Parts: sequence; C-alpha cells; structure tokens
Amino acid sequence: MLNGINKDHLTGALVGVGVCAVGYYAYKKNQEKVDSFLRNQGINLASDNCKEFVSMSLEELMETKETLEDLIAEKEMLLNEVPKEACVE
Repeated sequence: MLNGINKDHLTGALVGVGVCAVGYYAYKKNQEKVDSFLRNQGINLASDNCKEFVSMSLEELMETKETLEDLIAEKEMLLNEVPKEACVE
C-alpha cells in the first residue's frame, strides 16, 4: 500500500465514517430533543432562529429577549469604556 497505509487503516476509516453517519442520522431524527437538552445545560447551538422562535413558548421568548438585552448592554459598555492609557490626571 501507500506509505504504510494498510487494510486496517482503511477499515478503521470506513468504520469511523459509518459511525459518524449513524450518529448524524440519530441526531437529526431527535434534533429537537437533543437541542432542548443542550439548551437546558447552558449550551446554545447555532440554528435557524426563525423556525426556533416560532416554536418557542412565551417564557422561552422572554428568556431569549433578556439574554439579548444583556448582550447588548455588555457590548455598549465595552464600546463606551475609556482605555486606562487615555486617562491623564
């Protein structure tokens, strides 16, 4: 074979691709449940937000709104901060 690649390497690669495909299929089949579980654990996933917002409860929408307001406030604070080097006494 080429540069030390043998049948075992190719078999391992094919098994890995197969396992990834099965995992992806299982995730897509249960995507809402998995994403909801991850969100409850504090892990926010990038997704198609328009679809997500429509299916959210009022409570979830309010939490999202509060999170966005917090992020906006943090960004505004960072933009309005005066660097220490600029302060002259």
